[in-house]
Amino acid sequence: MNHELLKNFVTNDIDKCRVLVVGDAMLDKYYFGEVSRISPEAPVPINRVTKIKETFGGAANVAHNLALLGCHTSLIAQIGTENHGDNLIDKLISRKIDILGVMRTDKPTTTKIRVISGHQQMLRLDFEDTADLTDDAADKMLKNISAQIKNVDAVIISDYGKGVCTEKICQTIIQKCRAQNKIVAVDPKGDDWTKYSGANFITPNLKELNDILPKKISNDDTEIETAARGVIEKFNLSGLIVTRSAKGLTVIDGENISHIKAKTQEVFDVSGAGDTVISVFTLGLAGKLNSAVAAYLANVAAGVVVTKVGTYAVSREELLQAL
Repeated sequence: MNHELLKNFVTNDIDKCRVLVVGDAMLDKYYFGEVSRISPEAPVPINRVTKIKETFGGAANVAHNLALLGCHTSLIAQIGTENHGDNLIDKLISRKIDILGVMRTDKPTTTKIRVISGHQQMLRLDFEDTADLTDDAADKMLKNISAQIKNVDAVIISDYGKGVCTEKICQTIIQKCRAQNKIVAVDPKGDDWTKYSGANFITPNLKELNDILPKKISNDDTEIETAARGVIEKFNLSGLIVTRSAKGLTVIDGENISHIKAKTQEVFDVSGAGDTVISVFTLGLAGKLNSAVAAYLANVAAGVVVTKVGTYAVSREELLQAL
């Protein structure tokens, strides 16, 4: 791999890229602490909280990954009007992410609260309403999408199954991107990918790929290649990038196949690693890198993220150092 080419891209070319993220924005909140005793009220550990952290989750984390690397980033999503929503909006603004397409609604901001002792997650609390967008909200979002696609190089659909990425939304994005020769990549959710038909790339992990297959496959090069080709043909895709945990990732693009090994290292937390992969991979495509090179860069970035505790976005400096 030509690391000088990649370093030049990260240093000089990312600033020229423009990416739109559409999907389920979330707020991730962490309570870090120490456990030294059991509660006298019930047989549960007492976590003495020493630190509280709020960060981006879901589509907001995808946008954060892009913005932190220096990409011109826009987000279209729905966020609640409560304190969680206010905090998420403030964080997006602080990262200079364009939020003109973000709608404030009565639905709660999807929020995941994690209680952690050391490196061990003890408990997670979720606040969410996963109902699909109302017709009025969908129409408003589609107008925002149509207005912004023409001004970007690529679109990421970040589907976390929280109601934004309906078939109507996904297919409108894909058809408009195809018509305007713009890249569209999808981070999928669920066992029916019909709504993603016609996208350039889908970026499942092995479990997500198995969810749509009639027969489950193992984490084997040949099995993944065969399954991926069938999925690409079925859903009229340009390609597929499969993240494979300790085995790295595989990218299939037309007749070209690349198996990219993960760097051997201690893994603390895989939260958000998929967000990093689709962010950096799509960013590479937007910057005219070929799919294998873009996937290699995404694999390097994800290798940084999994060594951190909690949802994390890699900075340009960290990515250059990792290269």
